[in-house]
Amino acid sequence: MIKCGTDIIEIARIKDAIEKEGFKERVYTEKEIEYCESKNVQKYQSYSGRFAAKEAIFKALSTLIKDKYKIKWTDFEIINDKKGKPNVQINTNILDKSLIKNIDVSISHCKEYATAVCIIEINN
Repeated sequence: MIKCGTDIIEIARIKDAIEKEGFKERVYTEKEIEYCESKNVQKYQSYSGRFAAKEAIFKALSTLIKDKYKIKWTDFEIINDKKGKPNVQINTNILDKSLIKNIDVSISHCKEYATAVCIIEINN
């Protein structure tokens, strides 16, 4: 079985949210913050792309998550591999990880928007 999720976000919305106390730490892991901050001028695009990716992942997995109200933003971590491809690390016990055979995410952004698509292959 294949599950799909997608999301698009205005970069200005994420920039405004990041400038409010607590948002960045609530939504992003330390590794994600380190990566996005390293992008200097384009850091808000990177933050927005990761936000969109987490939304897309949640949408794709929503029927498999046992308790949707206990999920945290940091339960899903988006870290790029050495070639720059984003990979998903799942850091939660509210999801039976053995159900997931493969998870793939793609992130894209421009000046005003960031978007992400997630495709998940589920073990039957």
